[in-house]
Amino acid sequence: MSHKNLLVELFVEELPPRALKKLGEAFASLLAESLKSQGLAAADAAVTAYATPRRLAVHVVGVAPRAADRQLLQKLMPVAVALDASDKPTPALQKKLAALGAADTAVSQLRRQVDGKAETLYLDGRAPGVALAEGLQKALEDTLAKLPIPKVMSYQLGDGWTSVHFVRPAHGLVALHGDEVVPVAALGLQAQRITQGHRFEASETPLLVRDADSYARQLRDEGAVIASFAERRAEIVRQLQDAAAALGLRPIDDEALVDEVTGLVERPNVLACQFDAQFLDVPSECLILTMKANQKYFPLIDAEGRLTRHFLVVSNIRPADASRIVEGNQRVVRPRLADAKFFFDQDRKKSLASRVPALAKVVYHGKLGTQGERVERVRALARAIGEQLGGPALAQSADRAALLAKADLVSDMVGEFPELQGIMGGYYARHDGETEDVAFAIEDHYRPRFAGDALPRGPCGVAVALADKLETLAGMFGIGQLPSGDKDPFALRRHALGVIRMLIERQLPLDSEALVMMAFKAFGPQHGQAQAELALFLRERLVGYLRDQGYSAQEVDAVLELRPERWADLPARLAALRQFAALPEAPALAAANKRVGNILKKSDAATTVTVQAALFGDAAEGALHAALQGVSQRADAAFDAGDLAGSLQALAALKAPVDEFFDKVMVNAEDPALRANRLALLGQLHAAMNRVADLSKLAA
Repeated sequence: MSHKNLLVELFVEELPPRALKKLGEAFASLLAESLKSQGLAAADAAVTAYATPRRLAVHVVGVAPRAADRQLLQKLMPVAVALDASDKPTPALQKKLAALGAADTAVSQLRRQVDGKAETLYLDGRAPGVALAEGLQKALEDTLAKLPIPKVMSYQLGDGWTSVHFVRPAHGLVALHGDEVVPVAALGLQAQRITQGHRFEASETPLLVRDADSYARQLRDEGAVIASFAERRAEIVRQLQDAAAALGLRPIDDEALVDEVTGLVERPNVLACQFDAQFLDVPSECLILTMKANQKYFPLIDAEGRLTRHFLVVSNIRPADASRIVEGNQRVVRPRLADAKFFFDQDRKKSLASRVPALAKVVYHGKLGTQGERVERVRALARAIGEQLGGPALAQSADRAALLAKADLVSDMVGEFPELQGIMGGYYARHDGETEDVAFAIEDHYRPRFAGDALPRGPCGVAVALADKLETLAGMFGIGQLPSGDKDPFALRRHALGVIRMLIERQLPLDSEALVMMAFKAFGPQHGQAQAELALFLRERLVGYLRDQGYSAQEVDAVLELRPERWADLPARLAALRQFAALPEAPALAAANKRVGNILKKSDAATTVTVQAALFGDAAEGALHAALQGVSQRADAAFDAGDLAGSLQALAALKAPVDEFFDKVMVNAEDPALRANRLALLGQLHAAMNRVADLSKLAA
């Protein structure tokens, strides 16, 4: 037998659609990697994954009928144990060789090698390559054991006794090496060449797979099934775009929904439907969510981004007359939209303010009290932040928005669709006559909800969003609920990143450490350890955020080493530092700054002594002092004017006098007064050089 292509398919009952893509990729990659590791397939062998609602399959190119033999070097035992004084094999060595099937091997044929401190005997041998049937059996077992199954099912085989555990009951196994069946078994099934096509539209079913290479083609032509997840998804996207374009509209973007629908159909057929125009009076977010979440429909929007009454459905069948499918889906969606309209109408009969007292009965966390208590903590924070950002007027708006922000949690609509919290609060606030900035703040206070999400739109929203996230962080850190590894049940990393993004991207003139102190103040005293832990947690997230913006570890360390209070200034500091680093004088100045820092760490004199020109014992001291006065004046003026790049670039003029100083001056002079004066001069130099960033971090 020569190398041939291999096809393995597991035919099962309907797989969970949201997990199908991941299951299909894992089934193919795990099985192929196992074959490659056993020498049955080349390391660069092409692998094709197939996944439909009722099958997981993989096609591997160039699989050998048997792996090549492998050269082995078997470690036996130390020479001192293996051979006696006459270099004859001891009983221990004889027993070991017999166990390995090499009882007749002469001592002269064994290899001696030093292993650590002892000389050891090794046996040269060859391990026969694994046969395909054996290797594929192992690959199948390993793959099924490692699949990322969201929830395992248990079911009995036909004998009524044997229980099997898998994501869904399996009914067929195909294993073809070229056109020959490989005799393997899995989940109580013996491999054959029979699979099933589409439930209703296959021209042939069951389907006899001729060979590994004809699998996908036969399924498409005879079984009415697009086996490839990627091809099926692309076909759905194409049909969605064509159907929407025919109506002069476009489908709403939702990659996760496309993936889920791809996991529901084997032969997609996109059909256009519509609902009653009266439902367009309901907020579009409600209609879109109920259509996507409950029915897996694709709402259509117009050129201005407004929801229309048209939507698309992806059917799994292609009848000559699809009118009954269209009518059925239109009939099914009506009660869903009617429920949304009912909830919306009912909720508006009560104001948000009237719902606030009910939050006192909603438990937020067993150790942190109710949502009502949480609202009061967020209000206090929002008022303080608003006062700093915009004075009494903003503080008042932020307080009002924080009071009402959680009220929609006890509304009917949010009870049905929790994803709409905040969004519905904004609608209800406008209906109640609240100001637009308060309505926006209620709607936006959860933002950013995920990486890349938009920030709150106005100062009021920023104040409430910051307060909400800081209260969550302080509360959870205060009770020891810190993220661990990949576990972050309260999304504290996301909350921290949201705080960082608002401070930096909204250029907020707020002190980060003061914000943390304010957040813990709402919970009372005695949170020193938790406060320190949260400050460190935020700093770690800050480092990651800045690195994601394209700054190097050296640049980030240099800026953060100074522990700047206002994180809004960090991008300007980093940009200025990058410009400075490009100067020809930068490497020498960074190295000198590092040297100065090391010298000053060993003495406190520089912080207590004023530089006295009369004590200069070398011209280089006077030259550095004079240069430093001029440079400091220019650098400080630029810094105070916000020209951080100019402030750093002014330091270039110090290179020559700094180099000369270290060439000619002994800092640690024997004369205490002289030594203290020189240290004081270096202290001034160090302070002047490190206003924007710690330049020593740039030193190699």
